[in-house]
Amino acid sequence: MNVSRRRLLAGLSAVALAGTAIAGTAPRAAAQSVNVAELHKPGPLGDKILGSDKAAVTIVEYASVTCPACAAFHTETYPTLKKKYIDTGKIRFIFREFPTNPAQVATAGFMLAHCSGDKYFPLVEVLFEQQKSWFKNPLEGFKRIAKQAGFTEQSFETCLQDNKLRDEILQVAKRGQDGFGVKSTPTFFINGLMAVGVLSVSEMEKLIDPLLK
Repeated sequence: MNVSRRRLLAGLSAVALAGTAIAGTAPRAAAQSVNVAELHKPGPLGDKILGSDKAAVTIVEYASVTCPACAAFHTETYPTLKKKYIDTGKIRFIFREFPTNPAQVATAGFMLAHCSGDKYFPLVEVLFEQQKSWFKNPLEGFKRIAKQAGFTEQSFETCLQDNKLRDEILQVAKRGQDGFGVKSTPTFFINGLMAVGVLSVSEMEKLIDPLLK
């Protein structure tokens, strides 16, 4: 059964979220840290976490799969971050959704990631890696990626019509915006200290390494 783009993506922009980051934006640290205890409380969907619960450093990233800067970070910096810090138990990494323009498309991408079960992180990484390709035609691009992740036509349609899942993703983003001052993507909280923009490996190391000593 063919489903139009309008039907699949209608209503996904229920909450208007501010800001899209531009690739190459210089990182900046906030003058004050947020309340770490509140920051680390999971939202309605729980949290997507990699790394050890005993890690000395916790990084929370708010990102959007439609954000070029997020794609740049996840293709250029994240692989080294994961290998050097996350996989070695030094960092606990929490990833949270913050759909940016077009918010309905970003939300749909995150919905598919959630519906993929234990393939959440691999699917999100594919969306970042292939962003320039699928963004030209999101519906067909999502179908192609979802099929590779094991979706059927029916499970694909069912996922994108899950209003409860859509609303919960938007609640995660709204909490980031209202509770922690997230305005653009990517935004990172490193043990509660905010850093905004594309962080290189060396910039990440400068923020992380002092906290490991």
